[in-house]
Amino acid sequence: MSRIYKHGGFTIVELMLAMGFMSALLLAIAMTVIQIGNIYNRGITFKNVNQVGSAIANELQSGISGGKLFVVYPMNVDYINDLSSGGRLCTGVYSYVWNYGISIYKNNENNLYKTDTGTPIRFVKVRDQSSLLCQKDDSGGYPAIDNASSIEMINGGQFDLAIQDFSIVSPPSDKDVVTGQQLYGIEFSLGTNDQSAFDDAHNCKVSGVDADPVYCSVERFDITARSGINMAK
Repeated sequence: MSRIYKHGGFTIVELMLAMGFMSALLLAIAMTVIQIGNIYNRGITFKNVNQVGSAIANELQSGISGGKLFVVYPMNVDYINDLSSGGRLCTGVYSYVWNYGISIYKNNENNLYKTDTGTPIRFVKVRDQSSLLCQKDDSGGYPAIDNASSIEMINGGQFDLAIQDFSIVSPPSDKDVVTGQQLYGIEFSLGTNDQSAFDDAHNCKVSGVDADPVYCSVERFDITARSGINMAK
């Protein structure tokens, strides 16, 4: 009489199938978590760029509205724009000075605008009623920014934000003969500052080994500012 033995365990094939299923499940969970993290980080970066950019846009509109009619054309009067370093805009009440991201990224010591303590700036606001920051000194350069009286509006921080380009895009029209006011069109780009992740137009690359879709973010801000409002009162 033969005996039949019953085994309560799993066969090797069954174990391999179970392990394969669990591995695929864990991999899917891990990929989902990574994707959620990337979406979250991309959203936080985008939000930070927009918050800082909106604050600068509002500040420029407010500062220009309270200032005099400043001279844009020809350049180097009240508006200096040096693509190798940065720029300056003097409104007769507040002056704004910035370094471009490329200059900060390359740590171009010869061209960086700095405070009088030697600290490179990103985008600062300075009370400057005489527009001295737009006037060359005896050495042929522009004055350093007084660190104690300047307000830095871009904290590099985690996202390393910087101005990527800035322009007053249209010559101001003749001032209004009734109000004495004048309109200016201003465009600027603000974004993260990994220059290797940008194309030649300062847009984030969408492909290639240098592309960084998670942390690269650049936004363009277009504003219209009216100066001479106080003069009309």
